[in-house]
Amino acid sequence: MSKYISELCGKATAYEYRTETDTLFQLPQGAFEFNGYLDKSIRFIEQIQLLDIDLWKLFVNQFRSNVDDQDRGWRCEYWGKMMRGACFTYEYTQNAALYDILEDTVRDLLTTQDKLGRFCTYSLDMEFTGWDMWGRKYIMLGLQYFCDICKDNNLKSEVINAMTAHADYIIDKIGEKNEGKILITEATNDWQGLNSSSILEPFVRLYSITKDKKYLDFSTYIINQGGISGGNIFELAYEGKLYPFEYPVTKAYEMMSCFEGLLEYYRITKIKKYKIAAQNFVRLIIESDITIIGCSGCTHELFDNSLLRQANTKYEGIVQETCVTVTWMKLCYQVLCLNGDSKLADYIELSIYNALLGSINSENIKNNGGLPFDSYSPLLPQIRGRQIGGLKKMENDTFYGCCAAIGSAGTGLTALSSVMAARKGLTVNLYINGTISAKTPSGSDLKLIISTDYPVSGLINIEVEIEKYEEFTLNLRIPEWSCENTIELNDIKLNNVTKGEYFSINKIWKKSDKITINLDMRARLLHALKYKEDPEAEYHIALKRGPIILARDARFGENVSETVDIKTDSDGYVNLIKSDDFKYNKVMEFIVPEYSGKSFHVIDYSSAGKTMNENSKMAAWLPISKNNI
Repeated sequence: MSKYISELCGKATAYEYRTETDTLFQLPQGAFEFNGYLDKSIRFIEQIQLLDIDLWKLFVNQFRSNVDDQDRGWRCEYWGKMMRGACFTYEYTQNAALYDILEDTVRDLLTTQDKLGRFCTYSLDMEFTGWDMWGRKYIMLGLQYFCDICKDNNLKSEVINAMTAHADYIIDKIGEKNEGKILITEATNDWQGLNSSSILEPFVRLYSITKDKKYLDFSTYIINQGGISGGNIFELAYEGKLYPFEYPVTKAYEMMSCFEGLLEYYRITKIKKYKIAAQNFVRLIIESDITIIGCSGCTHELFDNSLLRQANTKYEGIVQETCVTVTWMKLCYQVLCLNGDSKLADYIELSIYNALLGSINSENIKNNGGLPFDSYSPLLPQIRGRQIGGLKKMENDTFYGCCAAIGSAGTGLTALSSVMAARKGLTVNLYINGTISAKTPSGSDLKLIISTDYPVSGLINIEVEIEKYEEFTLNLRIPEWSCENTIELNDIKLNNVTKGEYFSINKIWKKSDKITINLDMRARLLHALKYKEDPEAEYHIALKRGPIILARDARFGENVSETVDIKTDSDGYVNLIKSDDFKYNKVMEFIVPEYSGKSFHVIDYSSAGKTMNENSKMAAWLPISKNNI
């Protein structure tokens, strides 16, 4: 075990056991200094949402009454959800003003704990119904992630004591019926207890922090209950015979949250079947339910075989919830930490550049209350901003939504997942322009200076700055989609660069060693699959360039629903023409040639549709003639 890894996984933290199980490790706060549009997106969310003192007060006030009794709602989730994302964001930005606000809101929240130890928006008569346990989960998670950044040891102790009292009350009430307790799968009237069972994650993390066995025992109890009342999702994943859309319950977000908890449980117990179950679960989602923009749920917010249904022209409801996008990113990140499979970084990147950035209300549009994140992401010709996911009204005619509360966990994770420590060096997952400060396995200072405009182009330059000569390994992700790749070390071409895995360079590094990477950014066509319930679905194609899905936008003055006939070269690639006709914000813009001699415009998916009305109606799946299939 390297000295650096031991420092990253501190004792009496939620990460202590990762030294024994994981392959990749998050760098410490303050390690990243990025610039470019990813950095701007993170700081935009910090500014318009996370630095809003009144919003934090509003969320805390939910715990001063029984506000969720009226509809068995989930107002109880907002504070903890946003706290987790705010902590991720602070670890990146190191904004002192943000830290002060987070410390103040934690102190404010602590004043709402009742004499029984509860942080709760439900009365005693109504507790353990609806989304009560879900809200209690997010209180624990929010406080736990605050502990990761807390600078005041006295406050940290106070927070841990508050969490244990909160958890002890739950253990006293939830358990086996023969003990006079409520089954966890019956502690809600929704989704067969899936939402309540997701409290597994913070209970395992609480054991890691306190080493109090009762929290691990309660986690074991949750797993033994199977996650739902009508089956056992953990056993189903371990067996690997059914896809998640075939499980008795298919609510995507909540189910993935349960498997995040299972991964934490594996890290402590080393019970191999749970590692296999979690890895199987992620693989099965990839095989059946991830769309071209890195999300899932093409029937509302459910696993539904979205890989097949994503071009369904008959369903006109909401699709691809932002909560699902962020939770999918977090689940991929968890498994990436565990097994170091570069393909999981591919999927994180896909979600970031398309579904996640596309959901940000970057133009401050007010027709959905000006919330910082849109809740749903269209693929077929449609508009953004159709509905606020998880909408609940609060005091003084205010309201909020689940996706708006969780979104910053995605933007914050973007930075934290970009470059990670490995046991023998560093691993680069995402190529973002900026500087990464880390240490070598022996503990010497190390910097990576990345110069790139990726994903606008595939050219990436990396300069290594190191105090003294030292041998370590630098792992560079070569995306699965990049077919032709070159890597040069100090202007010497390296061989055996293979797509879909890390390219590892092990050497004695010296100051100003330079690496140049060229990835294959040729645009290619994606074809929708046959879908028997909608014969029109297969007559659609999409354009993908690098990790970016390109979309049409009505602001070009073109009909985004019209049939296209995209021209390809002899190898099947599309020779896009760079353009600068779009008068609005975008990352990239191209003209797409057609066989007829006509052409049309596209921009990156994340920039399309941002007026959230018909003026910027957008489309990622483009209809084609039946003669062109």
